[in-house]
Amino acid sequence: MSRKWYSDPLLLAVLVAVFAADQLTKMLVVGGLELGESWPVEGFLRLTHARNTGTAFGLFQNQAMVLTIVSFAAVAAIVFFYRNAIASPLLRAALGLQLGGAFGNLLDRVRLGYVVDFVDVGPWPIFNIADSSIVFGIAILAWHFWFRREQTGTAARPPAADGQPASPEPSPSKNSTTEQVPSRSSPSGDPQA
Repeated sequence: MSRKWYSDPLLLAVLVAVFAADQLTKMLVVGGLELGESWPVEGFLRLTHARNTGTAFGLFQNQAMVLTIVSFAAVAAIVFFYRNAIASPLLRAALGLQLGGAFGNLLDRVRLGYVVDFVDVGPWPIFNIADSSIVFGIAILAWHFWFRREQTGTAARPPAADGQPASPEPSPSKNSTTEQVPSRSSPSGDPQA
């Protein structure tokens, strides 16, 4: 039986926290700054009200319909990944970060036709809480799977369907030439040699 992402308290708590923080900060920026206005006016770190019709960090501008479809597909992929592979609390939190960010930006795209961005750091494109959460969640997943592969020398094995860690498959011995022969019973019921 597969787990349901919407009944996982850790994943839901992270998702709701990210979604709420993202939407609240966007609401404050839209209400407090004119489009294109920055606070402070100069500096390395500023809040700048921007509209993004592209992906995270301003890539692929003016592709709203395609990006909305891709966003729905990404959410479906995350949910599928959760149902089939996640037992670790760290990974469940990482997926909560990704889903919370994806839902935050998806709501903007569906409701407004663009995403509100406002975190303006030096030379980087302007971004928002949702973008950061998605990237941070992906970084946690990448780190986890890379780290596990480095530890074991193989790719991380997803847990079994029941949520328990998968046990390694037994590997046949190169020098093993004996076969297991089932024992036979004598007519009296005693095993024969």
